[in-house]
Amino acid sequence: MQEIDIAVVGSGIGGSLISALNQAKDLVLFEKDSNVGGCASTFKHMGAHFNTGATTLVGLEPNSPLQNIFDTINFKPNVIKSDIALCIIQGDKIVDRNSDFEAFLQDIDKHYPHKNNRIFWTRMQKLDNVFWEMKSIYFAKYSLSGLINSTKFISQMALSFNISLLESGKNYIDRTLHGISDEYLDFINAQLLITLQEDAKNLSLLAMALGLSYPLHDVYYANGGMGTVIKDMIQNIELHKNECIENIQKENSKFIISTSKDTYKASKVILNSTIYDSAKLFSDKSIQQYYNNFEFNDRSAFVVYVKLNISKEFLHHYQIILKDFLPMSISKSFFVSFSDINDDILSKSGLSITISTHTQARLWSNLSFIEYEDKKLELQEFILREFLCYFKEIKKEDIIQIFSATSKTFDRYISRQNCGGEAISFKNALSFPTCNTPINGLYNVGDTVFAGQGWNGVAMGVSVLNKELNG
Repeated sequence: MQEIDIAVVGSGIGGSLISALNQAKDLVLFEKDSNVGGCASTFKHMGAHFNTGATTLVGLEPNSPLQNIFDTINFKPNVIKSDIALCIIQGDKIVDRNSDFEAFLQDIDKHYPHKNNRIFWTRMQKLDNVFWEMKSIYFAKYSLSGLINSTKFISQMALSFNISLLESGKNYIDRTLHGISDEYLDFINAQLLITLQEDAKNLSLLAMALGLSYPLHDVYYANGGMGTVIKDMIQNIELHKNECIENIQKENSKFIISTSKDTYKASKVILNSTIYDSAKLFSDKSIQQYYNNFEFNDRSAFVVYVKLNISKEFLHHYQIILKDFLPMSISKSFFVSFSDINDDILSKSGLSITISTHTQARLWSNLSFIEYEDKKLELQEFILREFLCYFKEIKKEDIIQIFSATSKTFDRYISRQNCGGEAISFKNALSFPTCNTPINGLYNVGDTVFAGQGWNGVAMGVSVLNKELNG
């Protein structure tokens, strides 16, 4: 039995970042798949490469949580800054979202005229700026230092944002953009689904501001796929790929970890599994009970992967907003990511495209095999038809590969059905999961614990975890 200090389970963004920060220690990073990165992995299918899910990288400004980690580990990712963060197309309306606030506001006034547009979007930007300038961001339970630092953070949040923590995003829209058209509201909610998996009525004003403001930051494209960033970042770490964790047993102050290949004894365990998928790793009933207390968030994704035999230049990211909900979906939009024309891996022999929309895991879980395949094909063909309508430079005959993935597919390959957890708010702060747990030596990291989703959100949680781990 190999004895190690730290076992990290899962090579998603969170697991890889915390491993990189602690690479000088006796640490092993376990990954059940042959590809690293989880939702941010890149895989090969019939000779072509595709991003599994995540395709945007945000958070490389100086002193951001992610950039601070990259600076600490002396890592520079191979990325390209996207000139336009996101091109949003809704009928005949086209809005380019990027860091040029005034240009963006001109587009908004042109397509969605309202006398309070500047008030609304300036408030979004201001709340976002204030949050990311905070120096005491911390949220952890089950340790004295964590509670002290968390109290300071919550107090600062209350002073800085007061009603913004309590007011719903929808309420702020109603009183600021009163009389807003359904089309304009769809425009706002479609972007919130990308970043927070929720619409305005289920988010606080602050959460809404953070979700809507991400394209105001610099957005980057990962050369070679998002998985390349992960792979390059953890190249000096002891990585055990194709090794599945089958059981973890608490034994006094240690954890006995049984895998598909071996058995290990670890002093600390960091799970990059979701908070909803962690109970099944343990045989200890009290640990299972801790994880089972969290209600499953069944927001999930349906992803269509397309390989073209053409090499034309497109923007990296588009969002297409339709008038009605997509079949088997909770969204009226889909997100399109094109590989960069000069990407030697993803664009080899033609462009690689990832198209995603939001669905619910439960919609796919109870279908018969035939129903499942029929619904999957129906949604894939619906998205393809709409996609070809909006990108007329692309013909159906240009497609040399097309296939899709549901929550069941993701569960099979990366052991999770959902995408992200709840957005943290003042109301759920006491029950929201943090990086540490009541079990000494057991930690969680990733997008279902503080601070949430995206590279920068996960990095924020990793920074807190690193302090708890080494405090």
